[in-house]
Amino acid sequence: MHRHGIGAWPAKRRLASPEKTALVHGDQATMTYREFADGTDRVASALRRLGVGRGDSVAYFGENSPDLLQVMFGAARLGAVFVPVNTRLAPAEIDHILADCHARLLIHDPGPAAGFAAAAGVPHLTTGAGTADRPGLARLPGTPGVPAEVGSDDPAAVIYTSGTTGRAKGAVLTHGNLTWVALNCVVDYDVVSTDVALMISPLFHVASLGMGALPVILKGATLVLEKGFEPGRALAQIERHGVTMLSGVPTTYQLMADHPDWATTNLSTLAKLTCGGSAVPTRILRAYEARGLSFSQGYGMTETSPGATSLPPAMTLAKQGSVGLPHFFTEVRVVDADGAPAPPGTVGEIQIAGPNVFAGYLGEAGATAEAFTADGWFRSGDLGYLDADGYLFIAGRLKDMIISGGENVYPAEVELLLGEIDGISGAAVIGVPDERWGEVPWAIVTLRPGADLDTAAVRARLAGKLARYKLPARVVIVDELPRTASGKVRKADLRQHYGDQAR
Repeated sequence: MHRHGIGAWPAKRRLASPEKTALVHGDQATMTYREFADGTDRVASALRRLGVGRGDSVAYFGENSPDLLQVMFGAARLGAVFVPVNTRLAPAEIDHILADCHARLLIHDPGPAAGFAAAAGVPHLTTGAGTADRPGLARLPGTPGVPAEVGSDDPAAVIYTSGTTGRAKGAVLTHGNLTWVALNCVVDYDVVSTDVALMISPLFHVASLGMGALPVILKGATLVLEKGFEPGRALAQIERHGVTMLSGVPTTYQLMADHPDWATTNLSTLAKLTCGGSAVPTRILRAYEARGLSFSQGYGMTETSPGATSLPPAMTLAKQGSVGLPHFFTEVRVVDADGAPAPPGTVGEIQIAGPNVFAGYLGEAGATAEAFTADGWFRSGDLGYLDADGYLFIAGRLKDMIISGGENVYPAEVELLLGEIDGISGAAVIGVPDERWGEVPWAIVTLRPGADLDTAAVRARLAGKLARYKLPARVVIVDELPRTASGKVRKADLRQHYGDQAR
């Protein structure tokens, strides 16, 4: 039996739903599944003419666009490996990725990426028409070729970790990984062909790609591609296109709820909201519930393609703070320091198994071996616990855990309560050195526009809800928290900055 992995998806969609709208991009431009598949065939042929073949890495640097998706599927048709590059990285970080994946080619939006490619000695090609002297991707000729035969264990993409604790590593995701994460989403989020999904997060991030674009294309639904997130425009696009699906992080949803157009925007088509990154504060839950909207919250990471768990909307309040149950085709367990299953309610390391778990780190045999247990479970490095019903609660990263006077402080627990304080829009709890206690928790917070928060009162508001050793020793108000492209707070940056202040 011939197996063509995810590279066969566009052609299969062309047969099944040729005239269905696949993509909406720009203000009104649309692309049918026939046009999308034809473009993917042309891109695959162009890549082949440029010398790309099985196992070669094709890096992509650019904003959300049909080109990005066609390059991904086109590379997959050849058995090549798609490497999306975070456009927010520094030049040195980009150079590291291009060298680490041995990029055969860099495709990029017009702009400074040509310099990155030249510095790294990588051939490059712009999206769009390009120039007469240097034609871009859109001008390259191509005719459909025979797709490569690939198996489910063959690499389809390399997604680089955010690198918040050191140099970024490339997580190798196979055709099987990407297929199974899409199937998990189809099952657990009930994705149907009539859905319209608004893509406001960058597709170079694994959540947007694996849990946003892929399940939508698998089902033959419609993707509305946005080059970036602006809350007023997002609200307008929901109303304009009858959007049914939206995914984001808590900050995304908060900015939309705080926008002046929130109350007047028609949100009646919205049915499926997914949120990751951290727990949704109660205030935001209530704001969306007032509009008849509920969230599916979840947990995962690059190495799990990325979904591991999902909390059904019906359980949002009953299991508030939980990230839910394992996805349908995924298993999750929590173990103690000896590797034995932790009793319900006991914090331990979260471990994950299933066909969506990655193949390993590119060129990092040692790191790959350390990432898995002897019986094949992925060691997430995250702390959490399962309740008596099997719902997962996150306590924080092993590296983020604060040990104050011999007591463990889990930042996620404190951050959840901080997020419920009126006026606080974002919070990160870190450990800073302390002569007496070793470490003490500090809270770094951002405020909603117009809010006036008495930092001295924050501890009083948390008193009685947390043990005294968990209360922030200091509350610092900042204009903005440093975040990765996926919206996660860069706590390593905060620890370095405020740790130096405390010494």
